[in-house]
Amino acid sequence: MAMHKTKINHSPILDAERVCELYSKKDGVPVKYVCTSAANHGTVAMDIFYRPTPHPEFGNHYFGLYKATGYGAALEPHVMITNADKIEGLEFGMIEGPDGWEYSQHRHDYRTVGDCAIDGGRAYVKRVGDVSGPCKYMTVKDGEFVLD
Repeated sequence: MAMHKTKINHSPILDAERVCELYSKKDGVPVKYVCTSAANHGTVAMDIFYRPTPHPEFGNHYFGLYKATGYGAALEPHVMITNADKIEGLEFGMIEGPDGWEYSQHRHDYRTVGDCAIDGGRAYVKRVGDVSGPCKYMTVKDGEFVLD
């Protein structure tokens, strides 16, 4: 399975570069942004980051940051962190746009790319419109997209 070097377009929720700098400094290991996706078949996307060595306390290589709203006194949106190692087991359907490959971030993320659209996130892949263009399936391995 060869690493995929074609440009993949992302729409991070947070400032991914700043998060990488913050966690690389905090944890003392390089941290890089991978994608923005639900880490399951759901509707909540998160920015997913990768570190080559497992976290010393929790053992995960991937973590996700997402905006959540709480209850009671914590009604304001706040950032939560979660283990995102399961991203390696999920498939990304991708369609080619004029500036690279595009993917739907979660189950209800209907993303228009030219005359085509992709929807479904990790739950399913649905293309509509002019579906004559290329579609590829990729997965994430060691923090990189690879052809499925």
